[in-house]
Parts: sequence; C-alpha cells; structure tokens
Amino acid sequence: MLRQGGHAVDAAIAVQMVLAFIEAPETGIGGGGYLLLHDDKTGQTRVYDGRETAPAAAQPDRFQVLGIDMPLALAIPSGSSVGVPGLIAMLAKAHSEHGRLPWNELFVPAINLAERGLPMPQRLQRQIQQDLSLRLFADTRAYFRRQAESETPTLRNPELAETLRSIAQEGPQAFYQGPVAEGLLDRLEDARWGATDMTAQDLAGYQAINREAVCRPYRQWTVCGAPPSSSGGITVLQILGMLEHFDMGSLEPDSVEALHLIAESSRLAFADRNHHIGDPAYVNVPMGPLLDPDYLHERAGLIRTERALTEVHPGEPGTRTEIENIEFTPEADEQGTSHFSLVDADGNLLALTSSNEAPFGSRMLSQGFVLNNQLTDFSFSPEIAGIPHPNAVAGGKRPRSSMAPTMVFDSAGQPRLIIGSRGGSRIIGYVVKTLIGVLDWNLDVQDAIALPNALDRGLGLELEAGTGLEALAPALETLGHNVSVVPMTSGLHGIERTDGGWRGGADPRLDGVARGD
Repeated sequence: MLRQGGHAVDAAIAVQMVLAFIEAPETGIGGGGYLLLHDDKTGQTRVYDGRETAPAAAQPDRFQVLGIDMPLALAIPSGSSVGVPGLIAMLAKAHSEHGRLPWNELFVPAINLAERGLPMPQRLQRQIQQDLSLRLFADTRAYFRRQAESETPTLRNPELAETLRSIAQEGPQAFYQGPVAEGLLDRLEDARWGATDMTAQDLAGYQAINREAVCRPYRQWTVCGAPPSSSGGITVLQILGMLEHFDMGSLEPDSVEALHLIAESSRLAFADRNHHIGDPAYVNVPMGPLLDPDYLHERAGLIRTERALTEVHPGEPGTRTEIENIEFTPEADEQGTSHFSLVDADGNLLALTSSNEAPFGSRMLSQGFVLNNQLTDFSFSPEIAGIPHPNAVAGGKRPRSSMAPTMVFDSAGQPRLIIGSRGGSRIIGYVVKTLIGVLDWNLDVQDAIALPNALDRGLGLELEAGTGLEALAPALETLGHNVSVVPMTSGLHGIERTDGGWRGGADPRLDGVARGD
C-alpha cells in the first residue's frame, strides 16, 4: 500500500485486516483499539479511540453474583463480556480523514489470504496447543483446534473472507448494520452463559472518537500517547515524569538500582491509574494535574533508593501527595493484544494497538471473527473505598485500557521514536523499558526492545523468566520487593529516526520483523 502511494492509514488498514486473519486470537474486527497518528504536514498528533463500549443496558454489578466478584475464568467466555466492537469504525474514521487509496482495495490482501489459506504460523499452533480451554467451546474447537490438529496445519477462513468482502464493498456500515450485525447478535444470544444485553441500536450507534494525544516532556524530548479511555498514555508519562528526577543514564540497564527505580515509579503511577482513570465521558480524569511537574516531583520524593515502599497509595494532585486512607488494589488482567508501527513516504507516523482482550477473546466466533471479551477490563467491583470506581461498568461506557501506542519527538519537533506493544497491563512496563533504553541508555531500538522485561503493576516486581534478571531476585528482595519470575511475552514493535534515516525493531519473543524501503 505504501508503494502505491498510500498514506500510513491506508497501510495500517491493510495490515490490520491481515492480522485479523493470521493473528485472530489477539486482534480482529470483533475487537477494538487505539490509532496514534502524527501528521507531518500539520504537526498534529491525534488519537483515534476505537475502544469497545458496553451495551446501553449495562449495569455496575454486571460481573457480580450476590455482591461477590465473578471469577474471571467464568466472566470471559460469557455473553456479558462482549463489548460493541470499535475497530472497523476507528479505521473508517481515520481513512475518511487521511486515506488516499480506495477503501475496498485495502481489504484485498486479507481476503485473498483468508480464502487461499497459508501454513499455520508456529506461534499460533503453540497458542492453540497450550490453551486447553479451547477444547471446551464449540467455536474455538471447530476452527482453531481442527485446523491445528490436521496433518499439515493450515490456516484458512473463507467465512472471514466473505465478511471482509461485505465491509470492503459496502463500507463500514456493513459491519454495524445488516446481516453481519444480525449474525453477531444471534451468536451472542447463543452464548453458553451470561445473557447478552447488546442490541442492534448499540451496534448501529457506535462512534469512534478523535482525541488529542496526551503529551509531556521527558528530559529533552516530548513523549505523546493515548489519553483516556486508555490509561496507557498517562501512566507511561507519569512513570517517566518521576524517573526524570533520577540519573537513569548513569545506571546499567540490568542493574538492581535501575530496576528498583522503575518499579517504584510504576507502583506509584499504577496507584494513580487505578484511582483516577476511566472513560472521560463518565469520569472527570484530572489529566493535566496528574502530569503536573510539581505533583510528579512530590510523588518521586516518596521513592527511597535504599528501600521499596511498604505501602503505595494514590495521590490527589494539587492537594496531597498521598491519600493514605485508600490502598492501591491492583486488578489482574489478560495478556492479549497486537501492535505495529508505520511511517509513510511523507513522514506521517502511525502506531496502532488493537485487541480482543484475552487471547481467543470470549471463545465465541461470528462469521469468521473472534468476539472480544473487553468488558472484563471493567472493574468487577462498582466501588473502591466506598466511592464509585472510575472504571465501573456503565451503559455506553468504554472500559479502561492499558494500550500505549507512543511517539517521541526531539526539541525541534522532529520524530525520534514510535513504539507500542501487546501484553495487557504489562504493556505500560514494556513501553517504559524501551523508552528508557533508547532515550537514557542510548541503545538502538532493536536492542532496547530485546532488553529483558522487568515491571511492577502493583502486583509485585515481575522479572522475565529465562533471562539474566533472575539472578537479581535476591538483591531486589533484600530491598523489600515482592519478586516473581514469570514468562513475559511482550510484543514490542518500534521505528526510530536516526541521522541516516529510519531504523526498525521487532520483539525477538515473537515472529514480527522490521521491513522498509
């Protein structure tokens, strides 16, 4: 698409549709996402918010039974978990404002691949083999397991090809109204449990939102990301805003000192995230105050280099550094999602993170595509410390996301870096690691992406299994960290601007690659 003179948005639509076929567990037209776009001509950086929404009839106790939070494993494969998909509407809105190539042509590669088929990617085979739950659900058993267990595993999806052909020929409304929408609702009516309350009006009324990116200085650069309904941009910027009070450049990437500072900044930022951030149409998110330099200086002042904080509380910008009567209560989440970054010939930059939420979403398929389980990203408890939770379920509301497509610009406003990742709420830590790697440790983007992962979401300091960081666990525990060594399959993809042009990097933990002319 780029060789044909297409805009970065044109290329992104073609890439995203192919991913809907070959990376169906993670992403697709049954889900949603965020598209971060920098227009080189105007210098504007905008975000297209294609996050799923709750049906209009949704109530705060959606995931509770007799006042008790429902187990996540039961909530995911239920009709109640599926939000109104936003991906197609988001891409259509971006295309209407920036696209150069005809909408229908952007679907041709994905349609051809889905009809013709191709050898099943090794990673997809592993995902299917390792997820025993797929045996329990008719849709995933019939599509994913059947193809993976054939003598020569082949991925083919003529049903998806037909759905994409309808959207290509008739436009985005073909997804939200008519036979495709009716088929989606019919599938939800047949959910094994958790009755759906999604209606034809919910689908037809979905709107993607064009928002200003949230930006903040970090040392001599400006970093921009996705604002709420995603927590990714604010949380990444808060972590950086605290770390800029420490000389990160003097520390080694794999040192106890560096990991300690990153972990403590992350714990404080995640406490604020949990207490303050939700859909801005429903919650007054104090974006400016949360990123205020004085407030972040005060929060950084809570960090002790010689000892991890015993307790972490959210703050109240402009009033108090800590709200000591409120404890940070982190929420576990799934580890799905997909990301890619693009630059076109005119210097337009694009970062797109999209997701079905859990790998394989709700375990339900409709017309060849996976239906998301994004509503489980809402807080199951409607209240926190006796006040309404900012991420409580509500009709028409967008659940809080951790997706963090990110761009960095130098002091002259020229692009320095585009980055993003898969990985649930760990996305924030993966992106922070890479930003520090490039901006503080002067690594190229590939080496920064390949750094071992270490992060703290308020669930303890997690170190990537099978890496040299495992040896640091005792020293970090001595500092007071609750350390766990776990597999962390990030999915970082980035592009950086160098004196000689552009340089790309892809996560060695997955099978993505950097390509360009």
